[in-house]
Amino acid sequence: MDVQIAEERILVLADRMGPSEAEGRAWARRVEAFGTMAKMAGFLARPKDDEFELAYKERRLQPFWRIACAATSVYERTRDYPISLPPEVQAVVVDGQPRSITAHRIVLQGYESCREETHRQVLVDGLTGQEDLRLGPYLDYAAAPTEPAHLADMAREGTVIVPPKVRASGLVRDAVARAIGKIEADKILEETVRLEAVDLYYRPVYAFRYRRAGKEAVLEVDALTGEVKTTGSTFEQHLGKVLEPKFLLDIGAEAANLFIPGATIAKIALVKGMELTERRRDAKPT
Repeated sequence: MDVQIAEERILVLADRMGPSEAEGRAWARRVEAFGTMAKMAGFLARPKDDEFELAYKERRLQPFWRIACAATSVYERTRDYPISLPPEVQAVVVDGQPRSITAHRIVLQGYESCREETHRQVLVDGLTGQEDLRLGPYLDYAAAPTEPAHLADMAREGTVIVPPKVRASGLVRDAVARAIGKIEADKILEETVRLEAVDLYYRPVYAFRYRRAGKEAVLEVDALTGEVKTTGSTFEQHLGKVLEPKFLLDIGAEAANLFIPGATIAKIALVKGMELTERRRDAKPT
C-alpha cells in the first residue's frame, strides 16, 4: 500500500473587520444581549447609553480542524452474473457452450477489473469535537500559514488563543478508516491512501461583556462574516497562555511510549487506521 502524507499546518484566517467596527456592531445590539424583558422594555423607553458599561473585551482566535483524505483502490475479482429466464426457455447456449438452467435462471461468470476512488473532508469544531458543516464557508476566506511560536507571540500581545480540546489523531484515524472502506477483491493491484490535509484553522472572533444594573451579558462578533451573537462567551482564562509547540501533533498518551524515527504523528495515526481497516477486512466472512 502506498501512503502519501500531507504536512500538518496551522492557518490563521485574516480579520475582515477591525476592533472598532466590531465594537460598534456589538454596541448596537447590547440591549438584546440582556434578554427578552430588556428588549421589550427598550421598546417602551429607550435605555440611556450610560446605563451600559463595557466591562471586558477581547479578540480571540477560535479553532476548527479540516481533515481531508482520499483513497484509490485498483483490483480484480471474479463475479457471477445471474440471468433470469422466461418459463418457456428449455436450453441456453452462450459462446457455444450449453448452460445449465436452475430455477429458470443461468449464471455466467466474469472477471472484473475495478477502480474505486473515495474522498472525505471533515470540518470539526476544535472545542466540541463535533463535525460542523457551517464551518465550510470559512474556507473561502484568506488564510495564512503560521507556527505555534507566532501564536504564542500573539497571545503575549493580547490576543486570546484558544487551544483545541480535540486532537487531530482521532479525527485522522476516523477519516482514513472511512476513506479506505471495504472492497471485495481476488487480487489487489494498487492501493493508495492520501492524507491531503491536516489543517488547524483559527478564525477571529471579538467578544464584548457589558454590565447593566448589576447584570452582565456577552456579545460575540464574527470578524469574518460580521455576524453578531447575543449569547456569546469569553475566554479570559486563556489570555496570555503560551501554547506548547507540540500541541498540534499531540496524539495522546499512546504517543508517549511510541517512537518511530522520521515518522510524523499523522503518519502514525494513518498507519494505525489502515491496520484497523485491514483487520476488519481480514475478519470479513468469505
